[in-house]
This record gives sequence, C-alpha cells and structure tokens, in this order.
Amino acid sequence: MGPLHQATRTVPIVFMLIPDPVGAGFVENLARPGGNLTGFAVFEYGFGTKYVELLKEIAPRVTRVAVLRDSATTSGTGQFAAIQAVAPSFGLEVIPLNVRDGGEIERAVTSFARSSNGGLIVTGSGLAAVNRELIVALAARYKLPAVYYQRFFVTDGGLISYGPNTIDPYRRAASYVDRILKGEKPADLPVQEPTKVVLAINFKTAKALGLTVPPSLLARADEVIE
Repeated sequence: MGPLHQATRTVPIVFMLIPDPVGAGFVENLARPGGNLTGFAVFEYGFGTKYVELLKEIAPRVTRVAVLRDSATTSGTGQFAAIQAVAPSFGLEVIPLNVRDGGEIERAVTSFARSSNGGLIVTGSGLAAVNRELIVALAARYKLPAVYYQRFFVTDGGLISYGPNTIDPYRRAASYVDRILKGEKPADLPVQEPTKVVLAINFKTAKALGLTVPPSLLARADEVIE
C-alpha cells in the first residue's frame, strides 16, 4: 500500500484490510480521510477488550498474559494499549513480547512460559501470520491458553480466535468504487471498520489443555472445530 500511495496522490484508491490507516499516514482520520484514499480497516482496537475477556472466560486460572506483538507497526502498539487498559480489571498482569522474527518469537514465548498460570494473546500483524505454525506449536508445547486475532490460527490448532471476516470488506468495497465512479471523492468517504466478526474455538485443543469450554461461550461461537 505504501508504494502505491507514494506513486499517486490524485488517482482514487480504495484499500482493504489495512491495520492502521491513520497511523500509517494513509488518511488524516477515519471519518474524513482527506486525500485520494479511503477503504476498510482490518482491526478495531476495541477488539483488545474482547481478547482479554475471552481468555479469562475459557481459562479462568490465568493470571499472567503475554501479548505477542510486532512493535515496529503502529497497529501492534495500539492493540497492546487497548489490552493493557482493561487487563487489570480481569486480574491479569500483562507482559509485552516485542518480536521481529521467528527466533525472537520462540525465545520470548519460551522465557515467558517458565512461570505458571500464563496465557497468550497474539495481536494482528504480518509477522504473526507468517509464523502462525510456530506460534501455535509453542502454545501447545508450553500449554498456554491462547487467543488469536484470526480464525486461521484456530484451524491450524490454536485455541480460540476473535477477528474480522476478511471477505466482507471486498464485497463492501464495491459500493465505494461505484460511488467514486459516480463522482464522489475518497476524501469524503469515511474509512470503515469491521462490521462482521468471527469467533472460532478449537474444541480438540481445549481438551488437550485440560480446559472446559463454558456452554455460554460455545453458544456464541460462529465456528467450533472438533
């Protein structure tokens, strides 16, 4: 997205699945983008509250939570701040794991897992997506209940995820393209945040961790992997 933004400041661009369009400098603010770009953000920082809530609901004995984040991205910092703000009300101590590659991920999670009653929250980033098999394997190895930002972690064996439906923005983008072709300006079309969210649970992983999934949580799940 960055190179395209640098290439033109006049041709209208509708983007999808950008983590933090304001922090990245693509738009002035969400309500009034102010340039030639608008579109659909992939995260809403309020998800951080949900990550903490879900972790305590599925693993109530957890008292320490490591937040795996790519601190090089503005979205990593924003997501961590949202988690940090609500964690004390759930009785959780928050430990940031600032990582830049697979080796750092393995060392950081291994070090954190030396103490008991730990859990893991994996915030959204390209780094986490690329290393998802490693992260899921580490959570299983050290028996860390983990909450992820996208369902593909859960289909790969992760415990639970809460994140946006990544197909929906592409459908919604068609209306923005239509409006721009009819004369509206991207500067006047607000950047939209996710409206459809998917809660996925891997029941097999919960059993392996010795966790009982509350019936109320199962009832809310959009997808349960047996």
